Amino acid sequence: MITGILKETGNDNRVAILPGECIILKKMGIEVIVEHDAGAKAFATDDDYRSAGVLVADRKDLISKAAMLLSVNPPAESDLDACTEGQVLCSVLNPVGNQTWIEKAREKGLTVLALDLVPRTTRAQSMDILSSMATVSGYKAVLEAASILPRFFPMFMSAAGTIKPAKVLILGAGVAGLQALAIARKLGSVVEVFDVRSAVKEEVKSLGGRFVEVEGATEDASAGGYAVEQTEDFKMKQQELIQKRAIASDVVIATAQIPGRKAPLLINKETVYSMKPGSVIIDLAASTGGNCELTENGKTIVINGINIVGKSDYPSEMPSDASKMFGNNIINLLKIMVDKEGNLVLNMQDDIINGTTAVHAREYISQRIRQMLNIK
Repeated sequence: MITGILKETGNDNRVAILPGECIILKKMGIEVIVEHDAGAKAFATDDDYRSAGVLVADRKDLISKAAMLLSVNPPAESDLDACTEGQVLCSVLNPVGNQTWIEKAREKGLTVLALDLVPRTTRAQSMDILSSMATVSGYKAVLEAASILPRFFPMFMSAAGTIKPAKVLILGAGVAGLQALAIARKLGSVVEVFDVRSAVKEEVKSLGGRFVEVEGATEDASAGGYAVEQTEDFKMKQQELIQKRAIASDVVIATAQIPGRKAPLLINKETVYSMKPGSVIIDLAASTGGNCELTENGKTIVINGINIVGKSDYPSEMPSDASKMFGNNIINLLKIMVDKEGNLVLNMQDDIINGTTAVHAREYISQRIRQMLNIK
């Protein structure tokens, strides 16, 4: 099987597979082609790929030759016109935001593997791209907050007096939230963490955080570890508690998201205006509406002395390691899909393959994508 690595068409600095990981693909019997300059922003040159035994080609030739196309984000709709029936596209899909793209791919008879639909099970951990990228986001979010905050993160005791440690509030104890907690604690701050899932309480405590709990949260074991929509009564209790904690905090790292839905609104504008001047809000949920009412996606704004950073693309700012993690996740996924001769075999009885396959043979396959797009 010939696999093509596409250059990202937007502002993303990552590449789906770095040269080092291409060597692993070749050992699996997969021939690899990379688009010219695909890895340039991740500091991987065309010569690096050639040294790994990879053919460098232009986009048109690559699409025409490859049985499978790999990219971080979905290729442009115009690229779908150049694809042929049965061709496989593999990327992070964001189904709700790309419904038209998905339907066009389905009608064309393409197979689409959505990396953000990989089931969150023990067996699939090594393939979980969302967790890998969330790790990067949580790390970078705290570093940016520390660079903006006009105060120290750790406690300092000196002849000039004692400086109290910064107070950090983290909304959401998923992978990004837990990573943010770990980094914020390493920098010496006092950290509180809010999440609707009681199952994460012990993880928060083990990393040195204080778990903020609101009674009456709705939890769903079938949600695969993700948060679910809450009742209006719970949202009111949640809003009151978060407002108190946010007002007392120097930094708020907002990471709460619900797959297939708008991010929950956790910080309203009244809360922002009540926070201490110089405080920082880093909203990782900006691309899905934001956890803060005043967040603007892709922008840093200052309101009443409060810095609000709306950023969901931190992995693009660490393209080398983020691309390496991304590529390793893809390789681990392909290991259960590729036979000894290097051919792709989609066994729909396998829960990971079935869950990851968005469309195949002009049908919607993944149950999660059917639910997200309300397809009966």
